[in-house]
Amino acid sequence: MIDLAAVLAADRAHVWHPYTPMDEWRSRHQPLVVVAASGPWLELASGERLLDGNASWWVSTLGHNHPRLVSALKKQADRLCHVALAGIVHEPAALLARELAEVAPKGLDQVFYSDDGSTAIEAAVKMALQYWAQTGRPKKTRFIALDGAFHGETLGATSLGGVEVFRRPFASVVFDCVHVPSPAGDDVSCAPLWGEAFDAIAEIVEREHSTIAGVVLEPIVQGAAGMRIYPPAYLRAVRDLCTKHDVLLIVDEVFTGYGRLGAMWACDLAEISPDMMCIAKGFTGGMLPMAATLTTRKVLAGFDGGRARAFLYGHSYTGNALGAAVAREVLAIYREEPIVAGVAERHARIAACGARLREHPLVRDFRAIGAIGAFELRDIRAASQAVATVETTDDLGYTASIGWRVYDEARKRGAYLRPLGNVVYVTPPLNIPLADLDRLLSIVEESITAAAL
Repeated sequence: MIDLAAVLAADRAHVWHPYTPMDEWRSRHQPLVVVAASGPWLELASGERLLDGNASWWVSTLGHNHPRLVSALKKQADRLCHVALAGIVHEPAALLARELAEVAPKGLDQVFYSDDGSTAIEAAVKMALQYWAQTGRPKKTRFIALDGAFHGETLGATSLGGVEVFRRPFASVVFDCVHVPSPAGDDVSCAPLWGEAFDAIAEIVEREHSTIAGVVLEPIVQGAAGMRIYPPAYLRAVRDLCTKHDVLLIVDEVFTGYGRLGAMWACDLAEISPDMMCIAKGFTGGMLPMAATLTTRKVLAGFDGGRARAFLYGHSYTGNALGAAVAREVLAIYREEPIVAGVAERHARIAACGARLREHPLVRDFRAIGAIGAFELRDIRAASQAVATVETTDDLGYTASIGWRVYDEARKRGAYLRPLGNVVYVTPPLNIPLADLDRLLSIVEESITAAAL
């Protein structure tokens, strides 16, 4: 048993929580205190169990404390926990790199390790800039990203971001990034939207490719923007555009990778290979912070020529042996169990839930792909659902309160559903038992209905 009073006192006195208004947090009398987790379940100090509807910010693709991953971690800890990867080889990192190259899109057989999605993106940005500087095109220093993009928290990743509320505080110091209209619409079949968006990016690349280092995309799903979905055809078209004009295509598979969309990589759905691919989150199945930037031998060759041309970049825990051992076991589970194949059945149940709620007065829109379901909500400002509703801009976006009303209702019913403002979404573990998924979706329905009252 933990000393709950001591834990809460220490937290309120010292812990600065991410994405949290701390004045509001300190005023909460019943914060969630998690003491254990297993599969899709979080166990609280109160004795309650909550279904983790968001897979803890999308990392626990195989559920919490998967026994094979725990075993791999313990086994590696008995041998080697960490050693610097600069000039040193160790088995977990070496064999993991080979196994990643075997499952990655064709040509991505060079693996640079880092700590999380943000640092994987940061590495890709620096690789791209140094690559062009060392291959005779030093003016290629700018990047293109989508409106609504989210690529992480480091300053470089923030520069690529297109979610204004995240970017605004740092707007005076971020580097030059051109943001273009997103092809994402209300549904994955939104073909008419992507053509217009592609014309916008094509015009810029064709005119200014001599100064553009790379195009950075979240493939098919823009997660932090509210699970906005766009067709694979747009990704294919941008791949062709980048190839034609000698611009690097950097794909951020931090969220979409490891089967979330029903294929191992979102790139597989578009049948493309980027020049760089950033992976994290599901990398260790939610066990340890670790990530990688995969690239090609062509890019690597741009760094040949001695120490002055080497990629002088890295992190203290680059290639961490514990993380690499667990990441290898993740890939083994994917090879041996129908993790990706099982997404189709889970998608069908998520989509059916969305179909039931499409006409709900609180639901503006529903989007689903793979093991993702997102309910974009409106706030009702009327005495009855039967009368007309009034909507304000405060009801929409990341700072909207309506999603948190659903969060509170779900909490009462046994689920953790941290929203993206007015978007309540489910991204459960890919292997969530179907009965638990049905329970989670039932809670979503009940909570949205209760939040409308």
